[in-house]
Amino acid sequence: MGIREVRPADVPAVVELVHELAAYEREPTSCRRTVDQLRAALFGPHPALFGHVAEVDGAVVGCALWFLNFSTWRGVHGIYLEDLYVQPAQRGRGLGRALLAALARECAQHDYARLEWSVLDWNEPSIAFYRTLGAVGMEEWTTFRLHGAALQRLGSGQDGGC
Repeated sequence: MGIREVRPADVPAVVELVHELAAYEREPTSCRRTVDQLRAALFGPHPALFGHVAEVDGAVVGCALWFLNFSTWRGVHGIYLEDLYVQPAQRGRGLGRALLAALARECAQHDYARLEWSVLDWNEPSIAFYRTLGAVGMEEWTTFRLHGAALQRLGSGQDGGC
C-alpha cells in the first residue's frame, strides 16, 4: 500500500477510476475522458495536469488529479484538486487521506498557498471526511461554469454583448 506520482503506465487505470468517479457522482455519461487525452494532459510537452495514485498489492486503486491555480491576493500558486477517488472496496484504509497528504506536501515543498477542491452538496460521507482533516467549506462562494452552447456563444461574440 502506497502513494506515488502517476506514471505513464498508470494512465489506463486512472481513466477507469475517473469513470468510476463519474458514476459515483451520478454523471456517468458526462465523463468522456480517454486514455490518449489523459496521457497528453499528464505527460505531453507542456503538462497542465498532475497526479498521484494509491496502490494496493501493485494495483492502482485510487487517484488524485490536480493542477495549479494562482492566488492573486497572496501572489503564489496553489493546488486545485480536480478528482479524488478511491475504489469503494479500498476505502477506510487511509488512502484518501494519504493522497491528500501527498498534495499537502506538494504545497509545503513549493510554498503554495492552498489546496482546494469542490464537493457535491449531497456527498455527506466525503464532506464529513474532509472536515476531519480540518478542511472548511467555502460557504460564501458559489461556483459558476460556462460550458456548451453558452460558452460557444460568448466566445464567438454571438451573445448580444458589446
